[in-house]
Amino acid sequence: MDKNLKQFFIRSFVILSLIHLGYFLYGYFKFEGIANIYIYTEFYRFKFYDDVSISHFFISGLFLLFFLIFLLKNHSRQNYALGTLSKIGGVLLLISFFSFSFFISYSFGLNAKLKSELSEAKFNEEKTLLNVLNPFLCNYTSYSSEKLFNPVNILYPKPYPVMEVVDSTLISDDYYHVEHKYYSIDTLKMLTTDLNKVASVTSMILDSVDFGKEEFLSRIIKKNIIKDSTQIIFKGMEVNPDYDENICIFLMNNTLFLPVKGTTLQRQKYNNEVKRYKLIYNYRHDSLVSNFQKLDTLLKKYKIETHIVPKDLAKDIVYFKNHHSEILNEIRNNYDRKALKEKFMTLERLFYKPNYLHPSIIWIFFSVVIGAWLIGFLFYILVNYKRKTK
Repeated sequence: MDKNLKQFFIRSFVILSLIHLGYFLYGYFKFEGIANIYIYTEFYRFKFYDDVSISHFFISGLFLLFFLIFLLKNHSRQNYALGTLSKIGGVLLLISFFSFSFFISYSFGLNAKLKSELSEAKFNEEKTLLNVLNPFLCNYTSYSSEKLFNPVNILYPKPYPVMEVVDSTLISDDYYHVEHKYYSIDTLKMLTTDLNKVASVTSMILDSVDFGKEEFLSRIIKKNIIKDSTQIIFKGMEVNPDYDENICIFLMNNTLFLPVKGTTLQRQKYNNEVKRYKLIYNYRHDSLVSNFQKLDTLLKKYKIETHIVPKDLAKDIVYFKNHHSEILNEIRNNYDRKALKEKFMTLERLFYKPNYLHPSIIWIFFSVVIGAWLIGFLFYILVNYKRKTK
């Protein structure tokens, strides 16, 4: 490959880079804002009928046309070996790819503007706020769901979390008395060798305090062998969440609105539960109102229809905290739940699975790239061969 051909290829890549930069800036300034994102929002997938697609079609066509004209006119009289022709073919393949991928740069521009308006750190802050407040924001019919709201979901304070044991006693032919008991979950961890040494001594101690070995063994939930240690998880003390003044229905739900990346789900749930507990039981009433004000600001930021009044919602939370024996019929937390969920699921996809080259057009895109390259390369070889033989 001679010097002039190399310089021609370099100039071609410079021109392509400038066009890509133009499409990137176009995408950056075309972004309509995070408030206008909805469930079907995607960065771009070449829609064939809009300004990006139409301009892309003409610019790609004109560039390749002039590129091929100058290539054949000024660089097609060389006697290249097979290895050199292969290198030229590789460069032409890159030229073909970059000539048809301006819309990908447009997508990068949209993504860059999105993240300039909403950083990942800010996005995670908003998800954390929604995760902490999530049990306060359920539809009122959800509070009767034993799957969502039950004592097993309580993660804080001690002795929670707990496990449920259901005992049923036959009273008559078809009537059973069902009793639900809750026990704290305790953990004992020690070296396996030490555990084996003290096993016999432990048995004697349990017998001496009138706590039989069999009863202790019956309380073991499971054993985990971790390298040279043994972890024993067993039922501890019995607790009564329904009569616990430090527990209310809002602590009986540990579901997340949307997980934050980089932290385990269990750790997130526990941290959110601690924050929620402190909002209800430790902090002043103003802290609860302040968090609902942040929520109201967030909903308005994303143009979510809302009827939440922070002070009223905080009053309802306090009321049902102090009257946990009453059935929660309704609290004043009305907003468009579906729209908020769809908005954040879309943002999650745009942040972490943006699909710059949308799956629906992958085969079309690469077919066009390879087709254009094959036609151009074969045409170059044919013209070069004819001119050499003259």
